[in-house]
Amino acid sequence: MGALCYIPANVFPMLRTQTLLHVEESTIISGAVELAHHGAYGIAAIILFASVVIPLAKFWAVAFLAISVKYPTRVSTHKRQFLYEIVEYIGRWSMIDIFVVAILSALVQLKSLASINPGAASIFFALSVVFTMLSAQAFDSRMIWDVQAKQGKRKRND
Repeated sequence: MGALCYIPANVFPMLRTQTLLHVEESTIISGAVELAHHGAYGIAAIILFASVVIPLAKFWAVAFLAISVKYPTRVSTHKRQFLYEIVEYIGRWSMIDIFVVAILSALVQLKSLASINPGAASIFFALSVVFTMLSAQAFDSRMIWDVQAKQGKRKRND
């Protein structure tokens, strides 16, 4: 579900900036590109990393962990447990993008001169984060170790 919500989160506009003369809507990536165009390369890199790279890595990691408890893998149980702990830790920081949009929306309200409002993508991005956090919490990390115990029994019986 999180991956499905992630697609509209990157297609729909995240922010809608309205000034006296025009309205501009920007997606996560177009906003980062615009920041880079104005010379804010560091901020653009942080936005791309936090809003694109980390969510995609979390989707991959949760899927890998779910598959690895069902089918044998060469990745050690310690590495899989460490991967699970990273996903759990990052989960609580994933909503920072939504907080930034909320703060910008609250701070920049200059009556009819300028305003910033959240776009539809903010809802989908928040849903994507919530679904990913729920899937990571629903995953029982003991299953990683159970697979190792089962494989150890098979080797001893052979």
